[in-house]
Amino acid sequence: MKTLIIGGGFSGMAAAIALSRDGHAVELVEIDPGWRSYGAGISLGGATLRAFRTLGILDAFLAHGFAGDGVDICIPTGQKVASLPTPRIAGPDVPGGGAIMRPVLAKILADATRAAGVDVHLGCSFSSIAQDAEGVEVAFTDGRRGRYELAIGADGLYSKTREALFPQAPRPRYMGQAVWRAVLPRPAEVTHPVMWVGPRVKVGVNPVSQEEMYMFVTEDRASNEHVAAADFPRLLGELLAPFPAPLLQQLRAQLAAPEARIVFRPLEGLLLPQPWHSGRVQLIGDAVHATTPHLASGACIGIEDAIVLAEELKKHGAVAPALAAFEARRWERCRMVVENSARLCEIEIAGGDKQEHANLMRESMVALAQQI
Repeated sequence: MKTLIIGGGFSGMAAAIALSRDGHAVELVEIDPGWRSYGAGISLGGATLRAFRTLGILDAFLAHGFAGDGVDICIPTGQKVASLPTPRIAGPDVPGGGAIMRPVLAKILADATRAAGVDVHLGCSFSSIAQDAEGVEVAFTDGRRGRYELAIGADGLYSKTREALFPQAPRPRYMGQAVWRAVLPRPAEVTHPVMWVGPRVKVGVNPVSQEEMYMFVTEDRASNEHVAAADFPRLLGELLAPFPAPLLQQLRAQLAAPEARIVFRPLEGLLLPQPWHSGRVQLIGDAVHATTPHLASGACIGIEDAIVLAEELKKHGAVAPALAAFEARRWERCRMVVENSARLCEIEIAGGDKQEHANLMRESMVALAQQI
């Protein structure tokens, strides 16, 4: 099947790999001419590592990222109050979680995409999409035109494909929190995620390689206002000031270094009601279910979309029944991640019931461990 993928992020590349492996003739267009991935580290649960194994990139992740078991929870002074297990979902030989630098993961996926024989066009997107019963006609911004049996919109939270298909679709919603991330040298004792929970700020660290780790700091912000990059070290340092834990104060002293690569992102969410397709054009990933990072599963469910879509196309052979089956399989799992993450965010902002927060985390982890 001749297939077009619009967007070269994690879910788009995963779709390209999975579909090419099944014999589809895949073309991918990505608007960024450098095919860059911005940001610091990304935390990954066991379900994501299972998806990596399915795609054939798990070994590359283990070679360039970091995997470990368990999550420690501490109070601001550094005293550990709980250790949460992380089941080995990807197999008994694979730790229950991990992390990696976003650009490193993007390169692993890009290398696998090219190795799969995908026809990649960078600095390019679509300018128009029209379809009939047999195919999709696409005009591109570089002047080319093409006809495809299937088109996949994997172009992210502010998807132009979603706008073209569903102009009345809901817009992404600001969730009332923002997250800071920084890259720092990894002390030998940091071998898995550690989190420090304060009244209105949550701090965590997670190794991304043998040499580095990333720190994430979640804060409540009533409005989504611009923050000047020149102020990043000072503002992040102020958020860490109320945490006397020795490790965090050591890290605070390193924030002014350019190597810290501090990034700031307001948290937004989106859950598009189904259908997620129109005719022969299917949306996947953040284009339909963007989530906050409270369950560390946003990338996971986008990559799973790609795997499930390939499975249903292989099973059904025809586009219409495959897309219907794909959406039936994906709705509940993706809804759970988006809505449970949003509820965790709400509880944290309101200073709400800690038992509800803990129960929701546990229930979500159990659900994510299930087969897709």
